[in-house]
Amino acid sequence: MPEHDANPNLDVDLERALEVATGLAAWAAEAIRRPRSPATATDVREKDGPADIVTDTDEAVEAHVRETLGRAFPGHGIVGEEYGGTEGAPGAPHWVIDPVDGTTNYAHGIGWCSFSLGLAAADGTPLLGLVADPWRGETFTAVRGGGAFLDGAPVRAADHTTLTGHVFMTEWAAHAHWTGMDTLLAELADRHCTVRVMGSTALSLVQVAAGRATAAAIGGFHHVDGLPALLIAQEAGAVAFPELPAYNDPLLLAAPGAAEEAAALWNRSRGRSHRAR
Repeated sequence: MPEHDANPNLDVDLERALEVATGLAAWAAEAIRRPRSPATATDVREKDGPADIVTDTDEAVEAHVRETLGRAFPGHGIVGEEYGGTEGAPGAPHWVIDPVDGTTNYAHGIGWCSFSLGLAAADGTPLLGLVADPWRGETFTAVRGGGAFLDGAPVRAADHTTLTGHVFMTEWAAHAHWTGMDTLLAELADRHCTVRVMGSTALSLVQVAAGRATAAAIGGFHHVDGLPALLIAQEAGAVAFPELPAYNDPLLLAAPGAAEEAAALWNRSRGRSHRAR
């Protein structure tokens, strides 16, 4: 991960921040965890198109989280999936929120979505990450330099030395393939690597941290659902290419022993001959 240890932006009480974040995750998981079906989900509305939707739950969860964070950390900025950005004090850290990452699954009664919450320094350095899975009752957490945890127990990326025979997670770019995705899928199929497209970026990425997936890739990195999971995976020992993507840039995560192989396939799929950075 990038070296920023001397940066004054990192002077944050991460223990208190994690306590508040964990309480919010428990509240959000309870709000999300209820049966839904296409027939009963009457609150679904389009945002930018049929594949980009929002529900009352997305908005209610984010509103509650923003209000709670505003009271607990009045100088911090907040960036949310549904309500955009709120400026903090100059040089202050900012929170990133995706209240329901995987809204399409949620709205159609498919039990694979997540609550994603993170904290970043003013320069973008990830400080804290949390991803909660309401359906399995799991919460992944990490603070910078402190390791990664699943329900309080340490987790590590898999010790696999190859992609062959293992799980690779990815996601569509909303409803579409991202550039290089088809090439990558073909390369993975040739290696008997089993690909899963589940419908929640945050939840897919943290499977690498848990050692369940050997690698994961997304075509466009969005901080509200990508930054918390990225930090958790890195704190679990996963290798990220790049270490911190810019907004909407691609991201690859891989277990250390399979990182060289994954990076080679990643580069080829994107038409690059040099080593991933």
